[in-house]
Amino acid sequence: MDNLLFIGNLGTGEIIIIAIIVLLLFGGKKIPELMKGLGKGVKNFKDGVKGLEDDIKIDDTDTTKKQ
Repeated sequence: MDNLLFIGNLGTGEIIIIAIIVLLLFGGKKIPELMKGLGKGVKNFKDGVKGLEDDIKIDDTDTTKKQ
């Protein structure tokens, strides 16, 4: 399980190099737009999962009431 968490193996130097590469690839003005889009995507995903959980709870209570 620890091998899957690769972020824990990164040091400060590696993180700085990755940040510089991202800055060079996307530029300073595009990064906030990318993060904003990523945040909206995560929020939509969480809302979708919550909606599914609510639907499952509703279906579960409906089947227990019918029995």
